[in-house]
Amino acid sequence: MPRVLQITDTHLYADPDGCLLGLPTRRSFEAVLALARVLADGREPDAVLLSGDLVHDERPEGYLYLRGRMQDLGIPFHAIPGNHDRVGLLAGHLDPGAGQRVRGVLVGGWHLVLLDSTLPGEDGGRLGPDGLMALDLTLGACPGLPTLVCLHHQPVPVGSPWLDGIGLADGEALLAVLARHAQVRGVVWGHVHQEFDGVRSGLRLLGTPSTCVQFLPDSADFALDTRTPGLRWLDLLPDGDIETQVVRLAAYPDPIDLRQTGY
Repeated sequence: MPRVLQITDTHLYADPDGCLLGLPTRRSFEAVLALARVLADGREPDAVLLSGDLVHDERPEGYLYLRGRMQDLGIPFHAIPGNHDRVGLLAGHLDPGAGQRVRGVLVGGWHLVLLDSTLPGEDGGRLGPDGLMALDLTLGACPGLPTLVCLHHQPVPVGSPWLDGIGLADGEALLAVLARHAQVRGVVWGHVHQEFDGVRSGLRLLGTPSTCVQFLPDSADFALDTRTPGLRWLDLLPDGDIETQVVRLAAYPDPIDLRQTGY
């Protein structure tokens, strides 16, 4: 039974003391990473999924730092870009595979399909006809393996109008492709800086908190949440079921200013 650790929206900086909305993002990332080690209870994950918005200032030093931390873990890792990443830097300094629009990796007996949903210069995402066609072909090549689809942008509304306006523009088209492939058991994403857990037509839909600031759920406009940084564990069962849990820090490593209105 493979176990995947999802870490998302780290928003790291080249400067080790770089802050997002007043929070030093390396410190919060390191605290979440330490929490993951404690919770592993002697069982290492089989893979780490880094699901976008990894380096906020789009400089190579942030990716090199993250690569070093992943190499220290000694666990295979796979990265996908978010709207705050530069794909060329991510692929050049962290994960060469991140330059592909659609790619599949095998983890245990599962097929993880990683999507680049980003659009240059835009906060929202889109796969487009070519990306959807490539996804369809990738899924069709492995019909016998239970599959988890991973991307940065949420393909369904999460209940916050400002966030849903910058989600995956062709999310319904994505779900229509997935519906043609019965082996797809779940979709997991970042971007929303909050937990989401839903089901549509038997398909598990999962959004994961950031390792830094959190967005207030069900908010019409940008607002920060008092809930703390976290990560997600996914245990991928041989029968295709997904057991998963979001785990958060007990407290922020540094105070945050909840009055912030955007970034």
